[in-house]
Amino acid sequence: MTTTLPLTPARERLVLWLLALIQFTVIMDFMVMMPLSPQLMQAFSISAAQFSGAVSAYAWCAGLSGLLAAAYIDRFDRKRLLLTVFMLFNLSNLACALAPSFHVLVLSRAFAGLTGGVLGAIGMAIIGDLIPAQRRGAATGVVMTSFSMAAIAGVPLGVGLAARYGWQSPFYLLVVFSLAIWLLAAFVLPALRAHLGQPVPLARVLPDLAGLLRVPAHLCAFLLTFVTMLSGMLIIPFISPVLVGNLGVRPGDIMWIYLGGGLATFFTSRLIGSWSDRAGKHRVYRWMALASIAPILGMTHLPQLSLAVLIALFPFFMVAMSGRNVPLQALMTTVPEPQRRGAFLSANAAVAQIGTGLGALLGGSWLHTDVAGHIAGYGINGWVATALVLFAFWWVGRVPAAAARPAVTSPA
Repeated sequence: MTTTLPLTPARERLVLWLLALIQFTVIMDFMVMMPLSPQLMQAFSISAAQFSGAVSAYAWCAGLSGLLAAAYIDRFDRKRLLLTVFMLFNLSNLACALAPSFHVLVLSRAFAGLTGGVLGAIGMAIIGDLIPAQRRGAATGVVMTSFSMAAIAGVPLGVGLAARYGWQSPFYLLVVFSLAIWLLAAFVLPALRAHLGQPVPLARVLPDLAGLLRVPAHLCAFLLTFVTMLSGMLIIPFISPVLVGNLGVRPGDIMWIYLGGGLATFFTSRLIGSWSDRAGKHRVYRWMALASIAPILGMTHLPQLSLAVLIALFPFFMVAMSGRNVPLQALMTTVPEPQRRGAFLSANAAVAQIGTGLGALLGGSWLHTDVAGHIAGYGINGWVATALVLFAFWWVGRVPAAAARPAVTSPA
């Protein structure tokens, strides 16, 4: 069965940048909640711990949808599946914008998680189908610039609009932008059916899904993804509340901090992707994991600093944290056999979202806000995240590529 489809270099670049734009909307939808947290906490009279619950609702539902998608993602044309799920995701953003209460917002975020949680797995499966393994690091780096684009353009623009027109405005912006990208994808993406072989009977879906969990290499990869996401989400959701509550940064100025970080990662994501192709994905992941420790501890133990200094320092945090994900995602495309790639990546995306939800939930559980609005306990998050990073540094060596281990056949 052929799994790599020939594309001209120009068409390949166009497809990769289109996938990056789709991921941009998903990441902006998730990221914009973080700097909006002070406004949402004030608008709905909620605490930092309650806000982390909204973040967790997205992540838990994204994890659930990823597990369910692992049962069907390889049964459909990837283009058709992508367009369907992306349209549902767009509707979830409209529901967020129209939410009249915090409870409705949480439900809308859950719907966003159910849809957005699958899009990343579909995108990575498309990369696995179209791009040879020796170039997937660079291809992943292109798609991972979506994180940079969200930090450069999406989050600052969303925060600026929210400060001027209300917290709902970033979600309205996402609705319009996602619709334009959907129309572009309908014209640009090729049909992707090369992974389709003999249809798998529905009676085999659950056993095959369970079969993913019986492969030791898969379990090692899932644990690496889980720990990486858990360590990041102990920190990221609480950056804006801490900057506003503890350092006195104005909510509208958060956009400049994220802009500085996004500009840096826009250039480094592709460089790190190419580096992982040359030096090896395991090695680059380890270097970036080590590089993230100092920014993690610095972010969680910030002294009183001026806005200019925060803008100058935040890129180090953003580059290190996003830099771990580039070799990680490229490595994940090499773990499964081609015929199981979509199911594996969907399950892996579910594991990532479970790590995200648990990180946000745990990270907020021991934070508390005093009468002056200061948030205490953030330093604990940094030390726990550092321990997890060191574990991941060791564990990544236990994650082999499919070509480096004996083939595993599904039970008859």
